[in-house]
Amino acid sequence: MVTALPRTGRRAVQSAIAALVVLGLGLWWLLSMGTTPAPRGQVTLSTGVPTGVYARYGELLKQDLAHDLPEVDLRLARSEGSIDNLRQLVAGRADFAIATADAVAEYKVRGEPGADRLRACARLYDDYMQLVVPKGSAVRSTKDLRRLRVGVGADGSGVQLITRRLLEAAGLDFNKDIEPVRVGIDRMPKLLEQDKLDAFFWSGGLPTTAVQRLARRFPVRLVQLGDLSEALHRQGERTRYYRAAVMPADAYPMAQGGQAVKTIAVANLLVTTDREDAALTEGITRTVIDSRDWIGRQVHAAQKVDLRTAVFTDPLELHTGARRYYVSQKP
Repeated sequence: MVTALPRTGRRAVQSAIAALVVLGLGLWWLLSMGTTPAPRGQVTLSTGVPTGVYARYGELLKQDLAHDLPEVDLRLARSEGSIDNLRQLVAGRADFAIATADAVAEYKVRGEPGADRLRACARLYDDYMQLVVPKGSAVRSTKDLRRLRVGVGADGSGVQLITRRLLEAAGLDFNKDIEPVRVGIDRMPKLLEQDKLDAFFWSGGLPTTAVQRLARRFPVRLVQLGDLSEALHRQGERTRYYRAAVMPADAYPMAQGGQAVKTIAVANLLVTTDREDAALTEGITRTVIDSRDWIGRQVHAAQKVDLRTAVFTDPLELHTGARRYYVSQKP
């Protein structure tokens, strides 16, 4: 015969069981928190040419990550720019990359391999389009480039993508109306000095070291691009990532004569793929935001990295790990 417990005894047993369940859940949570492995291993960030802002930003971010994620070995890979970075990313040769929003959109519109797997970690700083000519040049607008030798950026670069659209906005044919020289910022300044170029386009954060150094040793001038803003946006959906902007007078003091210069700007994104580890992505996103002030003292463009704007990564959705970081920062 089974003897029933008194009501008070049953309550005591039920309370004890409930307490054990709560204790068990608490211990499970603590153990699971303690056993979650910290991100580790080799990670590759694809940046850009050695004298560009992408490369310098990557070098400084690597230093900060060595402190924040000591088990992660960040390797930096050079590239020709945004489109090349995306190709390296989807091919598995890089785990993270920097690319302009317009280049990402173009990559997706073309249906390039792996485009559907791209995810964003953060909106970084803006790139400013810069048209550089010798100080005595007669060029005052993009239209004046007709029949001239023009540095247009390397194939696979975001610079060349924007240059093509600016030339179209100015009524010029990229292949017929100019002599396009397909090289990057690592070579364009020297070619201009040697009179092998009449002008070159560059898209980068302010100031870009290569342009800054050129202005110190060779008389150059920045040509305004503000007159192309309306025509550029009439090209349709593909140009919605550009905004009218102004390069402040102190961006390149020796090349601007104390004058601000109207131009076009586009946002940079830190990009990865959906196959990347969430904990690693969360950690790298955290470092990107937390390192703004330190990196910003050496790369002025990085001062624009901000928690409030970092989540605006159109045309990409956020990676799960990045989203987890931003949610954790909400009050």
